[in-house]
Amino acid sequence: MINSVDSIVQGVLAGRARDIGRAITAAESEGGSPALASRLFARTGRARVIGITGPPGAGKSSLAQRLAQAYRRAGRTVGIVAVDPSSPYSGGAILGDRIRMAEIYTDPGVFIRSMATRGALGGLARATSDAVDVLDAAGYDIILIETVGVGQDEVDIVRAAETTAVVLVPGLGDDIQAIKAGILEIGDVFVVNKADREGSDRTAAELTMMLDLSPSEGWRPPIVRTVAIRNEGIDGAVSALDSHRQFLAENPEGPARVRRRAEARLLALLEERFRRAVQAQAPDPDGLEAAVESVAQRREDPYAAAVRVFDRLVREPVRE
Repeated sequence: MINSVDSIVQGVLAGRARDIGRAITAAESEGGSPALASRLFARTGRARVIGITGPPGAGKSSLAQRLAQAYRRAGRTVGIVAVDPSSPYSGGAILGDRIRMAEIYTDPGVFIRSMATRGALGGLARATSDAVDVLDAAGYDIILIETVGVGQDEVDIVRAAETTAVVLVPGLGDDIQAIKAGILEIGDVFVVNKADREGSDRTAAELTMMLDLSPSEGWRPPIVRTVAIRNEGIDGAVSALDSHRQFLAENPEGPARVRRRAEARLLALLEERFRRAVQAQAPDPDGLEAAVESVAQRREDPYAAAVRVFDRLVREPVRE
């Protein structure tokens, strides 16, 4: 196993696509791959990570492809992590990256990986941040994370990306108000895609009014219009994204955001580790199964049961 880890690490650092894929596959396994992560993490932190999120049908894949092409023309290498819904049968990603991004799939300066959510909420897969680390360590300059189509409470992209572009389309109408408490509040850049459709002016105006009512902390998210499928407005989107990176580099918000992302990622890993530990002890006497039965039979309230399971886990060695 050690030799295998050494081989994969060397391959990732050398930018070999096969080893990059193997490392991401290991990250997607149950519990991830701490051995790989510990070897690669020190080589991360150089890539620029951009999140692309928004409701289903907004054209996120088309926009990601056009952004990748723009960065490639500028001489940058690009990694793309496309998070897709899971198949209810195989658990794999339903949509295929070869189909959605065919124009750039054979570009040696682009690495594309689809990841299934596998039941994870928040718009991302559990191993998304690990995949970003692999691509970062492999030397990709730009990493684009395309989330699954999200709703108002699926905002995990802020845990993985330094800049988040929220993609909307004309025709949402009052839906903007319905979701503004969620993904609209995490946008650093707003992209009105399919702007050739009727209603694009209204969508942009509603976004402007929403931003006018929102408190500003030094950065007002720009609104850009694109028709990604026709490669229109992409330069404006790149310029807006670059402006936000410059803002982060020159303001305290930049380091503060890095720390918030680190904290959120660490808490997520701790939550996952705790869940696995509780599940490992579930069949034991006075374990999770007994606690569930006790609550179901109204012999114990859920708060007391949770405290008891937690205290037991803290006292006893963790089995995973």
